[in-house]
Amino acid sequence: MLDAVADLVSIESPTADLAAVRRVVEHTEAWLTARLGSAPEVVVREGRPHLLWNGARPGVVIVGHLDTVWPLGTLERWPFSVADGRATGPGVFDMKAGVVIAAEAIASLADPGRVALLLTTDEETGSPTSRALVEETVRGCRAALVCEPPQNGAVKTARKGVGMYTVAVTGRAAHAGLEPENGVNATVELAHQVLAVTALNDPAHGTTVTPTVAASGTVGNTVPPSATVYVDVRATSATALDEVDRALRGLAPVLPGARVELLGGVNRPPLERAMAIGLYELAVDAATEAGIEGLAECMVGGGSDGNFTAGIGVPTLDGLGAVGGGAHAEGEWIDVAELPRRAAMLAGLLRRLT
Repeated sequence: MLDAVADLVSIESPTADLAAVRRVVEHTEAWLTARLGSAPEVVVREGRPHLLWNGARPGVVIVGHLDTVWPLGTLERWPFSVADGRATGPGVFDMKAGVVIAAEAIASLADPGRVALLLTTDEETGSPTSRALVEETVRGCRAALVCEPPQNGAVKTARKGVGMYTVAVTGRAAHAGLEPENGVNATVELAHQVLAVTALNDPAHGTTVTPTVAASGTVGNTVPPSATVYVDVRATSATALDEVDRALRGLAPVLPGARVELLGGVNRPPLERAMAIGLYELAVDAATEAGIEGLAECMVGGGSDGNFTAGIGVPTLDGLGAVGGGAHAEGEWIDVAELPRRAAMLAGLLRRLT
């Protein structure tokens, strides 16, 4: 398993680089063919390749992704390595080791005919080309199992839904020294909008509305004619997401002459615990059988393709990948000793479901 992880990590696959993701797809296609005894299908959506193994009428679908957040060249300064029981390298934790766990679990089954494996290549940017493929593949299945990494070993029984927005302000330019009164200051209007957006936070109910990247203006001596701010929204329920969405669409300009436009929308529905609890109970039994005592569960704010599978009504359990830490951070790592145990746990869960 560790050799397979090393091979995957050593093929850099940043989401935005199509040539890079094609290379990792080609490698994974050949590896899965050898390991599972039959070739996966390369499914191309909008010019981007994804892999689907045994996709004809599965009862259970394992979902994962091959892309990472790390740009080409990262391996030069941070190659895959193993020391003191930990393996590190770009993408090892999120989630190339999880891909290996999924394949090994399937390979261990006496009859994997009711199990499919779907590996996408654009999850890290919101799954714009693969969302429909994920939903098509899992629709009507008994379960979707997501091999994203666990949180400190705990599987993920709930994930917040995600909204991705841009608030765009249009003002009017004027000379900042000669006639600022003839302008409409987009920066000032944006400040009003940022305060209005921030007021939508409801931390007591798990809703966060966070202005992040902002930009405004052209040059230092001109009243800014335009400004934008990106807004990240997370909520535990579809109802809360809809409430924030309506509020954002109701934003109105404060300054006379300014215009406010909202771009974007809800990107991922929430994975609510009710969709996962039955699978979690089965996973606890499978974990005990694999030598993992007291398998914990958790809710996290980050999204995954498990949000999509739960959003169409398919029971979903997430966080079935490699134990480790540091996702999206320099030095991400996995616990090597846990690889076979997590594969055994997933295999036990698959047997119970099929």
